[in-house]
Amino acid sequence: VQLQASGGGLVQAGGSLRLSCAASGRTFNAVGWFRQAPGKEREFVIAARWNSPSTYTGDSAKGRFTISRDKDKNTVYLQMNSLKPEDTAVYYCAATTGRPIVSSLPNPATYNYWGQGTQVTVSS
Repeated sequence: VQLQASGGGLVQAGGSLRLSCAASGRTFNAVGWFRQAPGKEREFVIAARWNSPSTYTGDSAKGRFTISRDKDKNTVYLQMNSLKPEDTAVYYCAATTGRPIVSSLPNPATYNYWGQGTQVTVSS
C-alpha cells in the first residue's frame, strides 16, 4: 500500500495550488490532508470519507481549501486557493482502512497510511 503525494511548489500569496495523492494497493474509507511547518506540530487541514460527499475542514482551511476524490483513479486532491504565507508547510496525505467517526478525522492517529509529504511555499 502506498500513498504518493505531489503537486507542491512555490506560489505567490493569493495564488492557488492543487495537490494530488495517488493511492495504490487498496481502497480506503477516509482520506485527509495534514501539514507541518518548521518548528510546529502537525496540523489537520481537511478530510473526507471516501464514499461520502461530506467533508471536515480545519479552521485554517475553511473557505479556501477543498478536498475531492477521483474514485476511478483512486486519487484524492487538495485544492488550495487564496494561499497565504502562513500556509507554507510540508503537506501530507493520509488514509485509513478503518471506519472513523467524523469527530476523529482531525486526529492523525485515525490514519494508518501516510504519504511522503510535498512542500508548499507561499511567498509574500
